[in-house]
Amino acid sequence: MSKPYITGYCDPINAKAGRDVNFMLSAEGATQADVQLVRVIHGDEHPEGPGFVEQEIDSDLPKTVDLAFQPVQAGSFVEVRDDAARLLADGAFTVHAFVWPSAPSKGRQGLVSQFDQGSGCGFDVGINAEGCVSFRLGDGKQVEEIVLSTPLQAKLWYFVAASFDPDSGRMHVRQRAVINRYNSLLAPFLNDDYDDDADAPCGVRPKHSGTSLLIAATHDSTAAPGARIGSVYNGKIDRPGILAGVIDETAVARLANGERLQTHATIAYWDTTAGYSDSGIGDEFIDLGPHKLHGQGYNRPIRAMTGYNWDGRDDCFRLDPSQFGGVCFHEDAIVDCAWDVTLNWQIPSDLKSGVYAIRLRAGDVEDHVVFFVRPAKPTSKVAMLMPTASYLAYANERFVLAGPAVELVTGHTLMLADVDYFLNQHPEFGSSTYDHFNDGAGICYTSWRRPVVNMRPRHRMASTGVPWQFAADLSIVWWLEQCGHDYDVITDADLELEGAALLEPYKVVLNGTHSEYYSEKMMDATDAYIAGGGRVMYLGGNGYYWVVAFRPEEPWCMEVRKLNAGSRAWQADPGEHYMATNGDRSGLWRDRGRAPQKSMGVGFTSEGMDECKPYRRLPDSHDPKVAWALEGVGEVFGENGLALGGAAGLELDRYERNWGTPPNTYLLAASEGHSDNYPHVSEEVMFSFPGLGGTQDFQIRGDVTLFSAQQGGAVFATGSIAWGQALPWNMGDNDIAQITQNVLDAFVRDEDPLA
Repeated sequence: MSKPYITGYCDPINAKAGRDVNFMLSAEGATQADVQLVRVIHGDEHPEGPGFVEQEIDSDLPKTVDLAFQPVQAGSFVEVRDDAARLLADGAFTVHAFVWPSAPSKGRQGLVSQFDQGSGCGFDVGINAEGCVSFRLGDGKQVEEIVLSTPLQAKLWYFVAASFDPDSGRMHVRQRAVINRYNSLLAPFLNDDYDDDADAPCGVRPKHSGTSLLIAATHDSTAAPGARIGSVYNGKIDRPGILAGVIDETAVARLANGERLQTHATIAYWDTTAGYSDSGIGDEFIDLGPHKLHGQGYNRPIRAMTGYNWDGRDDCFRLDPSQFGGVCFHEDAIVDCAWDVTLNWQIPSDLKSGVYAIRLRAGDVEDHVVFFVRPAKPTSKVAMLMPTASYLAYANERFVLAGPAVELVTGHTLMLADVDYFLNQHPEFGSSTYDHFNDGAGICYTSWRRPVVNMRPRHRMASTGVPWQFAADLSIVWWLEQCGHDYDVITDADLELEGAALLEPYKVVLNGTHSEYYSEKMMDATDAYIAGGGRVMYLGGNGYYWVVAFRPEEPWCMEVRKLNAGSRAWQADPGEHYMATNGDRSGLWRDRGRAPQKSMGVGFTSEGMDECKPYRRLPDSHDPKVAWALEGVGEVFGENGLALGGAAGLELDRYERNWGTPPNTYLLAASEGHSDNYPHVSEEVMFSFPGLGGTQDFQIRGDVTLFSAQQGGAVFATGSIAWGQALPWNMGDNDIAQITQNVLDAFVRDEDPLA
């Protein structure tokens, strides 16, 4: 039995003062919790910093809240409502689909099913525990099943058809391999016989289950507590359908070849290539049959995937949708816990902008459900842009616990905390885009509609023992509280929805430590802001790196596909590089012609997590036009910090004219002394050879840069994730804080800082 816990999430996480926010909470071992609104200032409990800092805020939130366990329905599937019972024919019928199983021996899995495990009614075409195609029919008293003897092989395309004829009292199942040179794991010239047939008498006339039809799952009252769907399939399904009558071998061959039969009436035909557009694909599955029983995808089945007929020529679904009918399902997918609202709260219109949480306590159990409040109307000149897209990318990261090479990458022994064990005990809360589904496929969707346990103020990354993402960004928040400038908090989620208009009221925008994941709208807004005279302080590293996408109506869910370049934990299969969300190619922004150097002056060059190092000033820093930036610091600075002992490290960015660093950029300083645990980024390595580590490659460094843009715009970049976590060292009395203060003071003035 797991330890007692309280957890939850809120929607939205980016709330404007005066608007509502909903809190969805769940607990085990606690039925009530004390509620306190807190303003979160700092999370890192490092002894050389300010420690954990939160400020209790009076509010009209209830003092206590009743709690109950809320279940999670994991797994992606399609549900087709059939209230008029049209899908189970009175006479003979055939169910068919193209299937590409990714884990055929993982237990019973539904393919096309209108079967209720509890009542034993309906029909079910699926895969049994041995990985063989099965066909079940039930009348509520008896269930009969026919099973093929040839197991399905993983990652091969098959055509599957199951027929029932009440007149003859027989059931029939067939599978035919439909392997070409491109669509499957194995080549078509192998001699293995993947085809199979089975025929058997059947004394059961199936009775309607009273349930919806499911694609990639079955109704199962014995599933996880509170869940209603079980036997979720792992793999792709392409163009499933139901025909009236029994098909013969000729009809099977024609269907397996992609033809539509005119000799049999169509009961339903879900064309998984229908509804595609140049701007993406939704979650509705179109039925071209007479009843128009369209299906609804749950937990975001992955579309824009290659189908049974992909011929390898076109790599984007927009070029020929007919070859991209594969829809990928996973038993452990989750993008929306769909919990009931526990608390609804209208944020006071005069609440100060900032990082907030509701703190929940029940005895020794505590949790912070974090959210961000932007002002009803901006009044500050300074904005802190919280990189919530990157928080989503790393949400519930399990890679550091499961990845076999994590300790080699980081140079540290794992340091596990209670939260790591908690996450391991609750797979239903999903994983990050650095993780894999149970069948080994990479996870491309992530959302905030679930508990995100590493978006908590005290969280530390197990692989390094230092804060990462949200908790690390609180070091910048703490410093802003001390620096003497009023500031607002805004988020990537706001930037995605509002574009450049969000940034226009501000003279200066500060980034977080790791603004790694960016959409095109966010990139465009940032560039437009700078072009209009805005000033950006990029206080991080490895930013503006991965291309992501959001649906405007669903800002809580983000898509990213890791392609064949970049530091990545998985790689999308051939032909599956374009996002279903908006039709854009994912991967690295530099591979789309927008390297981060073009916007920020620096771009990703190395990562290493054994130790952080200082910077050394370069000649440009003494130029009278920019000497003010480093005024008050010595030739070497940043020798201390809360992240592994220095200001330059974890992930580093460098000045690089060949990737678009503006010609007028001042190279103020560069870090030095990095170990060979800091290798050159893989996307810049054409050939692997010795000498790519920090002790030998001059490009392994973090650069501090400054450049001006039109209309008084300017960008200051630090080239290091660890910079932000150096700000609070010695309670903010340090050279990194001095430089950051110098730049902010100059940027906030109306005068052009580089004039």
